[in-house]
Amino acid sequence: MRVDAFPAPGTKAQASQFLITTGGQAGNAAVAAARLGAAVRYAGPIGSRDDEVANRIVATLEHEGIDCRYAVRVPDGLSSVSLIMIDAAGEKMIATRRGTNLGAVAPDDVRAPVADIDAVLLDNRYPDFVTPIAREAIARGIPRVLDFDRAGPLDDPLLKLCTHVIASADALRASTGLSDLAAGLEKLAAFYEGFLAVTDGPNGIDWLERGAIRHMDAFKIDAIDTLGAGDAFHGAFTVALAETADTAGAMRFAAAAAAIKCMRFGGLMGAATRAEVDAFLRERAG
Repeated sequence: MRVDAFPAPGTKAQASQFLITTGGQAGNAAVAAARLGAAVRYAGPIGSRDDEVANRIVATLEHEGIDCRYAVRVPDGLSSVSLIMIDAAGEKMIATRRGTNLGAVAPDDVRAPVADIDAVLLDNRYPDFVTPIAREAIARGIPRVLDFDRAGPLDDPLLKLCTHVIASADALRASTGLSDLAAGLEKLAAFYEGFLAVTDGPNGIDWLERGAIRHMDAFKIDAIDTLGAGDAFHGAFTVALAETADTAGAMRFAAAAAAIKCMRFGGLMGAATRAEVDAFLRERAG
């Protein structure tokens, strides 16, 4: 729901918009990548065939042209569901019932999901599932991008399986115990040798390049809904990286996709098309 301001405890707020949609890291990123013209496969554990939330997830992704044959329906599982309010500044307040019985699920087949693709985008929510996928991607020699959005140990083996790790500011701070993002990147770099970056919403992106901290500003926009912006960034970054192997260009492309998403209400329903991102970048060239 979209509200002017979040209600105080015990009060009510009038909503101007209401929408039921699918979300989550992998789902949002998959839609973002598909709308940018990529052929996308989704693999991950979701609720049982009796779980209405899981059924809606699959229906939404398939409607976007995403191949869901490698989604594992867990017989006793429930997918997550959230209640979200977006205020006039585009900030969000979320209550989530986390999915159940999904954490220990492994993929039925690790080869087929990774066959004949150009890159894989992973997140660290379900390491038992994504770790074997990452290893298979290594065998194929394709980029492995990790959305490091959940705080974890700095020596997490999953990080070392990936070529590009992009953390959220919250996850990096929680994982390193450091509030300064540049210092957090440097601390994490002691455990990880690949491309390392952190996104910080409207404050832009920091990354390490040859031991030095680099920064890219976010595009200045009037944000309506920030929900899913980080996921859109990761999806767009992975698409651009697979196409060009240019990390700086991929970050700028991804920042544009995230900015467009923030100017629209509705979570992943606000994901941009390739034509929209290209036009946005042309308008801001130089």
